[in-house]
Amino acid sequence: MFARGLPLISVLMLLLLAAAVPAQAQAFRSDRITVETRGRGPDVVLIPGLASTPVIWTRLADRLDDDHRVHLVSVRGFGSLPAGANGTGPLVGPVSGEVLRYIRTQGLRSPAVIGHSMGGLVALRVGADGGRQIGRIMVVDASPFFPGLVNGASSARDVEPLARVAYQTVLLLGGDALRQGALGGTSDTVMTGMGWQGGDRRVLAQGLYEVMTLDMRHRLDEVTAPVTVAYGWSRAGDSPRRDLDRRLRPAFRGLRTPLTLEPIEGAEHMVMVDQPRRFEAAVMRFLR
Repeated sequence: MFARGLPLISVLMLLLLAAAVPAQAQAFRSDRITVETRGRGPDVVLIPGLASTPVIWTRLADRLDDDHRVHLVSVRGFGSLPAGANGTGPLVGPVSGEVLRYIRTQGLRSPAVIGHSMGGLVALRVGADGGRQIGRIMVVDASPFFPGLVNGASSARDVEPLARVAYQTVLLLGGDALRQGALGGTSDTVMTGMGWQGGDRRVLAQGLYEVMTLDMRHRLDEVTAPVTVAYGWSRAGDSPRRDLDRRLRPAFRGLRTPLTLEPIEGAEHMVMVDQPRRFEAAVMRFLR
């Protein structure tokens, strides 16, 4: 029954106004990721790399949140977050699925997705699974198959024995195994210099195993969003990064749209930390 004394026309207007207000997105809960949202405007999703947290995006998020809505993803088991469901089984696929579920349930429209290192693999997987729901993708110092940057003819089967050793080493020694070069890597390869912030050793070990063995090249034709790769570059003749573009272009050959490369001079793997101003300029070009 209508409230006494309230005209019927007023009640109808209140009902119409209530119907016109969009429903609020439900609170997002996940046992694999958490997401912090800042700012208003076009959506930008930031995904950190192996054993990293959103701290790596602090300066970029501060730059973007005046006119963008920034979504900072944390992977459970990295940093101080408990492992949750990431403590067992695969990592990249389930995390990618949760990022895509977040995008869908929170009503993000054609978001830009930026992922660093392992987060770049997550971003590509989100792009392949999300199709036209994803607006654009930036992969930061990552490849659809990391070992391919060292040897373009290598396969997951070739590197799997080494990946198993790496997995067991991290389980035994934790994140320090990589920081101290226990795996025999050089000073700047795709397997070292990852900006480790620690975490649950089970999740770190699984993440490293997948970084070494996961091959997304066969799914690149399912990525409809344009892809940009920002990567550390050096003009020094003896630097392995001098000709990285010659290895990146073949790695992304399967994309539907032309690849955009953004070399960041003076940066190595932690591009956003090594050269923040140059990286931010590249991100602003990417978002235009």
